Amino acid sequence: MNTNRINSCFSALWGVVIFVTIVLGTSWIQGPTYGQTSDEAPGLAETVDGVTATVRADRSNGFVEFVRGLEASLDMAFSGVVGFLVKILFFSILGPNHPFPFIVAVLVVGSIFFTFWHGFINVRGLRHSLDLIRGRYDNPKELGEVTHFRALTSALSATVGLGNIAGVAIAISLGGAGAVFWMLFLAVFGMTAKFHECTLAQLYRRFNKDGSVSGGPMYYLDFGLKRLNPSLAPLGKVLAIVFAIMCIGGSLGGGNMFQANQAFTAFNATFLEEHAVDGSVDKPQTPEEVDQAEQRRLYHSGVFGIVMAGLVGVVILGGITRIGAATSRIVPTMCGIYVVASLVIIIANVQMLPSVIQDIFVNAFCPDAAFGGVIGVMVQGFKRAAFSNEAGLGSAAIPHSAAKTDEPVREGIVAMVGPFLDTIIVCFMTSLVILITKANHEEGLEGAAITAHAFASLSSWFPAVLTVCIVLFAYSTMISWCYYGERAWSYLLGWRYLFVFRLIFVLFVFFGSIMNLGSVLDFSDLMILCMAFPNIIGGVILAPVVKRHLIDYWRRYKSGEMKPTE
Repeated sequence: MNTNRINSCFSALWGVVIFVTIVLGTSWIQGPTYGQTSDEAPGLAETVDGVTATVRADRSNGFVEFVRGLEASLDMAFSGVVGFLVKILFFSILGPNHPFPFIVAVLVVGSIFFTFWHGFINVRGLRHSLDLIRGRYDNPKELGEVTHFRALTSALSATVGLGNIAGVAIAISLGGAGAVFWMLFLAVFGMTAKFHECTLAQLYRRFNKDGSVSGGPMYYLDFGLKRLNPSLAPLGKVLAIVFAIMCIGGSLGGGNMFQANQAFTAFNATFLEEHAVDGSVDKPQTPEEVDQAEQRRLYHSGVFGIVMAGLVGVVILGGITRIGAATSRIVPTMCGIYVVASLVIIIANVQMLPSVIQDIFVNAFCPDAAFGGVIGVMVQGFKRAAFSNEAGLGSAAIPHSAAKTDEPVREGIVAMVGPFLDTIIVCFMTSLVILITKANHEEGLEGAAITAHAFASLSSWFPAVLTVCIVLFAYSTMISWCYYGERAWSYLLGWRYLFVFRLIFVLFVFFGSIMNLGSVLDFSDLMILCMAFPNIIGGVILAPVVKRHLIDYWRRYKSGEMKPTE
């Protein structure tokens, strides 16, 4: 089957998906209220459409039961996967009384090692990185697919989003205010980890016959270790395969299911749940009301998942050039809206800022025992930082490998700005807004819904604006992570069966929408963090290669040998 035929079949499939979406969406809008039979619905008994409405209600109930059963089956299946991986890579290095997962330790130690190894390039190279992003050193004749700026925005579209909005809220809920400190701590060192992996991605990228670029940890682990020492070739191959498998899992988990889950959570809390006069969520009181609310949630989650899956499927037929063009416009706009709104809330409550910052530092080292002590708070901060900026995971190395440059170190310096913007600025602002408004103490809210509630203090209508941003953040993140998963899939199986991965990816959008946050979060954390193990191990072995290139590049930059293009 040739590529054109595959694309034709795939396009036809999305036509069917969109058609089904429209049909179900129409049924959703016109369907009766849950808990209300067709005989009780106003005017149904007197109209000739009564039978049609009854059939529609029956179909709605059938769809709800289907979603309910599928949700239970998926929770059970993913719990099994999580349980298996926990025993291998998530065992505690400090014993059962102080749970500090092995894989988190690998990520933290690796990030700190790279920072010292490269002489704190994250600090001394920050100004130069901003010049590179502005395009002062761009050369259109250099090989690659996208500019430095577009490569950065493609990577940021997968990090700036629900990791900042929902991830920070989850960190504070599970680890208290002190978790914010540890998020920022890892982000500082994570800047160098991202520099390191993206430089390697440029050094060992491969150009395909059609002019596209294949790069990322799969390639520098495989070919980099082989080139460094032929005896390391078997180790490099194993690490590359493990990374590719985990990257596919990460794209389906944190890059897909978590995004869809939190997008629906925010959308449901803002637009679909019943609200009291003061704008707060009107919580069900009686068992009947609880059951009706659950039926509504299941039905809405199913329809939301189908709609989101159809929208994602239409776009992922494009490549990195199209994604870069879209995200270079969408991401800055969304970030701008979010940052401005955050600043407004922070400035309006500036008198509370000293006490909030004090709470962050005090609780980082003297937390409430309910959060698991210092180790528990630290782990929550590290996990959410990794989920937010992905430094050390190797995911950002995939889009950065496609940047137009003949200077691998230059792209690494561009890439290290990601954790700075993502975690040190955006995540910190989110945490201040949540802690200032005390939204984390609101009962019945989790994840993105906490942040949306926090922004309600700005205006009663702003949660609706934030929810739209959340959905767009989730959408852009899923598109970018699909690209990451495709590259990992193609490394393992070649390009022939790429449409199979895309089908699976779109299916997981639906799964994520209907599943519980706990199951989605556990699976997402495991897949995302497990990517760090082969990436950090291989990166440490290749550290002398990167340092040699950095020393040469920095010498030429400081001597004035490199001339800006403007």
